[in-house]
Amino acid sequence: MADSIRDLLEMSLQDTYSAETQILDALPKMQEAASSPKLKQAFQEHLEVTQRQVERLDQVCQQLGIEPEGDTCEAMEGLVEEGEEIIEELEEGPVRDAALIGAAQKVEHYEMAAYGTLTAMLKAMGESRCADLMAQTLKEEKDTDETLSEIAESEVNPMALGEAPANEQSASRGAA
Repeated sequence: MADSIRDLLEMSLQDTYSAETQILDALPKMQEAASSPKLKQAFQEHLEVTQRQVERLDQVCQQLGIEPEGDTCEAMEGLVEEGEEIIEELEEGPVRDAALIGAAQKVEHYEMAAYGTLTAMLKAMGESRCADLMAQTLKEEKDTDETLSEIAESEVNPMALGEAPANEQSASRGAA
């Protein structure tokens, strides 16, 4: 039970640590299930970024004397389960890729909320070095969300609709 902001911070750090470690397990499965090379690459890059984010969480916890492991993040457990259902229920191809992007963006938005909250709490507590580390992770989550949106808009969604991706459309127009 959180009786102080410090207790709340500890719970939030542990919840976020659990969320990130679950994502480390889920991303390789999402990468394998994707058919778009760009999406596969984005999942691979985010796996590498997530590994660094877990290291940052470890660093913050160590600086604050907090054990990073705690209860399982049930919200992330649900989001990961949703992604697994997509993989099981949809055939490989652009529609599955579109659904995987949607599932991944739900994860990113959850993480953005978590890191925004952690950054604000740490700033309020005067822990500026730790706040800066969490703000760096928040920026990475936002960047990943933008990358996923770009892949969806330029390639995956048009293909799911049976159209050529935007870059192929403009190339074919130029040839006409």
